[in-house]
Amino acid sequence: MNKFLIVLLVILVILVVVLAVLYFVGRRLQKKQAAQEEQMEAAKQTISMLIIDKKLMPIKQSGLPQVVIDQTPKLMRRSKLPIVKAKVGPKIMTLVADSKIFDLIPVKKEVRAVVSGIYIMDVKGIRGPLDTPVKKKKLRDRLKAKISGKKEEPLEDKKSKKKK
Repeated sequence: MNKFLIVLLVILVILVVVLAVLYFVGRRLQKKQAAQEEQMEAAKQTISMLIIDKKLMPIKQSGLPQVVIDQTPKLMRRSKLPIVKAKVGPKIMTLVADSKIFDLIPVKKEVRAVVSGIYIMDVKGIRGPLDTPVKKKKLRDRLKAKISGKKEEPLEDKKSKKKK
């Protein structure tokens, strides 16, 4: 047989084995995540809190308890987490926010948050709805607008038109 064909078959067999392993590992991780979601749903409670500060920072610098830092996987210790400092009752606590809602959390305002342990799952404004932050346009969208000849309005003009 041709050497090229043999090499191609070996590479194909290796790819099939790798994909099969990834499939089964992914299914197992999905089951673990579903179990964790159920536990978090069971332990959630609604708390009123005053948000003092929010930052993306490494877990070692976050001020979380040492037990939490020790339980995190080694690879996760290098990544940055959305950390929120909030006053819950008389205590100032350091909490971890869900990355989906981190941008919605207002600083120096009182919110009603759904919390499970030290994890903030959802936030709602106490005095009216929360302001959604203005998202920056992606480079691709800006280039399309520039090519089509449309002029962009400054952010201040857009905000003032919404208020009117």
